[in-house]
Amino acid sequence: MTHGPAPVAIVTGASRGIGAEVAKRLARDGFSVAVNYAANADAAQAVVAHILAANGRAAAIKADVSRSAEVASLFDQTEARLGQPTLVVNNAGIMKLAPIAEMDDATFDAMLAVNLKGVFYMLREAARRLPRGGKIINTSTTQTRLASPSYGAYVASKAGVEMLTLILARELRGRGVTVNAVAPGPTATELFLDGKSPEIVDRIAGLSPLERLGTPEDIAGVVSMIAGHDGDWINGQTIFVNGGAA
Repeated sequence: MTHGPAPVAIVTGASRGIGAEVAKRLARDGFSVAVNYAANADAAQAVVAHILAANGRAAAIKADVSRSAEVASLFDQTEARLGQPTLVVNNAGIMKLAPIAEMDDATFDAMLAVNLKGVFYMLREAARRLPRGGKIINTSTTQTRLASPSYGAYVASKAGVEMLTLILARELRGRGVTVNAVAPGPTATELFLDGKSPEIVDRIAGLSPLERLGTPEDIAGVVSMIAGHDGDWINGQTIFVNGGAA
């Protein structure tokens, strides 16, 4: 890495799971990391403590991405505490499953508010603020290909993210900013494993020819590649990280 100020990353939903691992990996790569969280301050501070213990630089910043004013504040606080953001990783998300006929209004609205509106607000702010050479990485899901029953509302929100990714990449022509998405397959996080029997977990793991679940580290490694110079020629893409499950 060249000398000078460290590049600065905002990772939303970074208090646990994939987001936490992405934050830690980017810190190891030399980024100063804004560890965003909506509610779990203790978990976010634990991620920051991990990064600081490894001689990295990070700050926990609370913001509900479904509120545009808090998104603007997230960028403001990141710049004040760490420096101008050069990378935005939109990882915050909600996954509630039910058949379309049984999905209630409140759950549907909550999912769209975070998964789609929240990403839109983050993209709008990033498009206005990132410097030349900046990067945006969104999080979709392999379910946009698998299309499993009960995932309808969730997949609708993520399909929107994939289209926002492609369109913003085109709208930023001439700015030198790339926009991509990573679409994980089934990944062994606390959120994913909660409430699933060992038999169900084994069946889902078997979807991949590699016959295992993904790990947060698997996803973070791909985010790291896109965020670094090896990803400079990747733009407008959704990269499926699922071991061949779809």
